[in-house]
Parts: sequence; structure tokens; C-alpha cells
Amino acid sequence: MPQVVYVSLALLVVGFAYLLNLLLAGEGRVQRDVRANLQRGLSATTGGSTRVVAAPTLGLKLVGTRAAGTLDKLLMKAGRPAAWPLERVISVKMISTLITVALALLVVRSNPSLAAIALGLFVVIFVFFLPELLLWNTGIKRREAVQLELPDVLDQMSIAVEAGLGFDAALVRVARNGRGVLAPELIRTLQDIQLGQQRRLAYLALSDRLAVPELRRFIRSIIQAEEHGIALSEVLHSQAKEQRIARRQRAEHKAMEIPVKVVFPLILFLMPALMIVIMTPAALSIIEAFSE
Repeated sequence: MPQVVYVSLALLVVGFAYLLNLLLAGEGRVQRDVRANLQRGLSATTGGSTRVVAAPTLGLKLVGTRAAGTLDKLLMKAGRPAAWPLERVISVKMISTLITVALALLVVRSNPSLAAIALGLFVVIFVFFLPELLLWNTGIKRREAVQLELPDVLDQMSIAVEAGLGFDAALVRVARNGRGVLAPELIRTLQDIQLGQQRRLAYLALSDRLAVPELRRFIRSIIQAEEHGIALSEVLHSQAKEQRIARRQRAEHKAMEIPVKVVFPLILFLMPALMIVIMTPAALSIIEAFSE
């Protein structure tokens, strides 16, 4: 058996075993310590926070700081799933790429043609960038969910403020009773404020994490209202009305795009079938006429 086959099989076995271990393994010791610290909260006697800094893994060293930063930004926009920290994403990315390279080598070895080489390169490149594509898609869906939830959240906050609650109390009420993507982010913002972060910086961090233009515009309005002493109830009411109009306009825009999006599937799938049904009898009649 050629040496390249041995190398490919070794990469397949080792990579698949490591990937299976990553997928099935639970939280490590560092993750458990971090979760315990977050659940326990800050002690009144310590007066500080507990930081757990993980040592850089082999995957972080291999991909480099720039690629790791890109993945970290995509993870932030995707909501940082608890089961997929940055180290695990990088490890899965590297191992899946190695497995794909080994499979591509086996295929090219058995069929050393130009088409097989091109297909192998395409599949390897696709698998290498697949985590980024999945995180980017998750971030887009999360942003759309925030855009859909934001008008209702602003309506609830406006009602709570008009009923006599302060802005912070209304935010706490909406965050605890809310569901979806926005509620956990509001809770995190409130926790940042309670831990001593400036209110303005906590709001700006919220807008950076979600990267939603409508939310960023609302946060700027709240910051300006607090700086200039404008009544927050009026700001909430106007922002809620504006966000409802924007949501309706987005829905109308998507509805207007449907006919354009349907044209290509109709041409590709429906028109050939119609042409076959319509033209087949005429073609048979013409063939019979000329055969006579």
C-alpha cells in the first residue's frame, strides 16, 4: 500500500477520534470554574472579580491571532453558544479540515484526474471556511430575531415607564419576563451596570454585541436623553412607534421580493415540464407527418 494511503488513513483515524471527543465531551475544568464563578457572583468581602485565563491552545497557535479574532467576532454576533467556545470551534475547524484533506488525498490517489483534484481542492476550501459560514448565518438570523423583537420590547418598556417605573426597573422587568434573543442580552447589560460599568459604556457594548442598526439608534437616543434630561417615556414611545413602522416596512419589502425570487425556480423546474407536456404531442405529430 502506498505511503500516502497510510498517511491519509492515519489522519482520518486520529482526526475523527479527536473530533468525536470534542463533540461528546462535556465542559472542562476551566469552563466549570468560570460557570461556578458567574453563578456565585461577587463576594462582598473580595471586592473584585475572578478571572480565569485559559492558556493558548494548539489550535489558537495554528490559525493565528487575526483568524482567531475574526472567529471571535463571528461568535459574538452569533451569541456565543455555551457549547461552542472559541477553542472548540478552532479545534473542530482544524480537525475537520485535516479529515477532508485525507479523504481528498485518497480520492485523488485512486483517480488522479484534473477534475478530481479541482473537486478535492474545492471541498477542502469549503470545509475550512464552513465554521465562518455557519457562524455568519447564525449571526444574521440572530440579528433578524432582534429586529423582530425590538418593537415589542420598546412597547413594554414604554408602558412600564408610563405606569411609574424607572427606566432601570422597566428594563429589569422586560428582561426577566421576556423571551428570545434580546432578553439575555438585556440581563447581561444590567449585570454589567451592577458590576460598576458606566451606563453609557454598557449600552454601547450591547449595541456592539448585537450589531443591529435599529438597536444602535435606540441606544443613542437613550444616551442623549439621559445627557440632556429629556423624558425617557417620550423617547420610548417615539422609538417604539418608529420601530413598528420599520418592521412593517421590512415585511412589505420581503413580500415585494417574493415574485422576483420565484421567477428562477419557475424557469428552472416548471417551464421544462410545461414545454415537454405542450411540445411532445406536436413533435410526435410532426414526426408522423414527415414519416408518411
